[in-house]
Amino acid sequence: MSRATPFLMFQGNAQAALDLYFATFPDSRFMSVERYAKGGPGPEGTIKMARFALCGSEFMCSDSPIKHGFSFTPASSILVEFDTVEALDRAFAALADGGQVLMALDDYGFSSRFGWLDDRFGVSWQLSLPLAS
Repeated sequence: MSRATPFLMFQGNAQAALDLYFATFPDSRFMSVERYAKGGPGPEGTIKMARFALCGSEFMCSDSPIKHGFSFTPASSILVEFDTVEALDRAFAALADGGQVLMALDDYGFSSRFGWLDDRFGVSWQLSLPLAS
């Protein structure tokens, strides 16, 4: 069986990012996590490989022990659709704290309330309240 899973590569701050995401989104949790041991290629206790759920969708991540000249880009983002304005606004505020707003929360025509931002870890998020059908 083949399957595709979004994968996020952090550089030492995966746990802090996941703490924020788990506190921000419902139905979010670790499914499995393996950490670097003392003497391993990565700093002890950082995430070697994790499988987790955000809003019930499966993702994977790791803390790369190799320093790279790149990070995340808004060209790839995580889209989360909300049922209420209040939930969207809370998530936007939490993710925007220390991050960068790319599109402020507003009605852009394709969504009654939409915002796009990079969180403080560099992960790009599109948060949306779909138009009423």
